Amino acid sequence: MTESALLPMVFGGIDDERYSSFELARVLVLPVSYEGTVSYGKGTGEGAMAIIDASRNMELYDEETNAEVYKIGIHTLEEFRPRPTPEKMMQDLYDYVKEILRTGKFLCTIGGEHSISAPIIKAHVEKFYNLSVLQIDAHADLRDTYDGTPYSHASIMARVVKDMAIPSVQVGIRSISAEEARNLPKLSNTKIFWAKDIVGKTDWIEEAVDALTENVYLTIDIDGLDPSLVPTTGTPEPGGLGWYETLALIKRLTEKRRVVGMDLVEFSKTDFSHAPAFLCAKLIYKAFAYIFYDETPKLQEIV
Repeated sequence: MTESALLPMVFGGIDDERYSSFELARVLVLPVSYEGTVSYGKGTGEGAMAIIDASRNMELYDEETNAEVYKIGIHTLEEFRPRPTPEKMMQDLYDYVKEILRTGKFLCTIGGEHSISAPIIKAHVEKFYNLSVLQIDAHADLRDTYDGTPYSHASIMARVVKDMAIPSVQVGIRSISAEEARNLPKLSNTKIFWAKDIVGKTDWIEEAVDALTENVYLTIDIDGLDPSLVPTTGTPEPGGLGWYETLALIKRLTEKRRVVGMDLVEFSKTDFSHAPAFLCAKLIYKAFAYIFYDETPKLQEIV
């Protein structure tokens, strides 16, 4: 048995209470195991815990920021399990997250399908003023309903942009329905950066970040990245973002705006490759390194 296999089943495998206890943590990680409205590939219901498992094999020192990021304190909450109906799932998740945010800690949610982001964002917009959303995704997710429900993974940004009227920037989009395309001119509070215009480049990042407000919620549908990197997602659209341009976007976002919450969703567990789950875990950890850059102890500072 490997050393990492003996670590606790928490994000990063952190086995030191000074850096993993709820009381001392700066960051809370919430795994949400839900795929109630999945329409194609299956496995997102097991995705969150697969990412947690993979994270136990990461190096917890980040060479780019020269920091042991986990020492800000990262506590993994109990797995949030599915409810009998989408309506019940969304209401209970909203109520739970609203309570969590009262602690003043930063919340990172791991899905699970993208529908879970709507109640989480709703709880954040009620706490943080002047909030906008940065969505990394292959799909616009602007359908009013899909498969007969407004709580679908294909309707998450309709809830955000239309129902909550939150300004948004959508990055990496390369799949959209005719209905969504017809309605786009009516949506003045969202700006789309199409994958065909930005993949392989970084000259668009400044414009994307400048279109956001002071406080930002970051939602990452992992299918926003190219399926050569993460093939195990519900609808793997070709032509997505690369690793380094994704990191460049998140890094610049944290330099110019305040990220107040985040999620990563739509990873589907597979038994055939560990690489996609590991990438998801690493992407979350890199985001922490950028978001909390000024709070993380740098290596030369550690005695």
